[in-house]
Amino acid sequence: MATLIPAWIDDELTPVEKLEVHRRGLRHKAVSVFVMDGDRLLIQQRAASKYHTPNLWANTCCTHPDWMEHGAACATRRLREELGIEGLVLFPRPGIEYRADVGGGLVEHEVVEIFTADAPADLPHDLNPDEVQAVRWVALNDLRAEIAAAPERFTPWLRIYMAEHAEAIFGADMRV
Repeated sequence: MATLIPAWIDDELTPVEKLEVHRRGLRHKAVSVFVMDGDRLLIQQRAASKYHTPNLWANTCCTHPDWMEHGAACATRRLREELGIEGLVLFPRPGIEYRADVGGGLVEHEVVEIFTADAPADLPHDLNPDEVQAVRWVALNDLRAEIAAAPERFTPWLRIYMAEHAEAIFGADMRV
């Protein structure tokens, strides 16, 4: 069964199949989660089988809500489904909109609800191999340096978040 996500067609929010949204570059809803341990971010390496941006490093969790699903519920669900992480308190941050070519003729034009969560470095997790092949903690300053040195290793949206929206996501006290 195709996954229907909220996308705008002629300024009206409409359920559209996820792959079709990306093929057409439609503006659509998304959710991104940033799990933090102090100034360190838990990042994930996307599974090799993902239909776009396989093997690239991304923020903790990035996804699309199902049609009529609230952003916080989606974030909680996908943390569990992708990473086996449960029980975190999510804090909403200012929303972000971006457009990025993700390869293979696909475009992400996302209106993103952003959430952060605090967690200990020994946070239990159970990776879903269909979604995520690895996770690691990285200090925000080190992440920025890694992206500068090898941007091709990171998803376009993580590069955009770190370059253009770090203060909005992490707060003034966590500028990178």
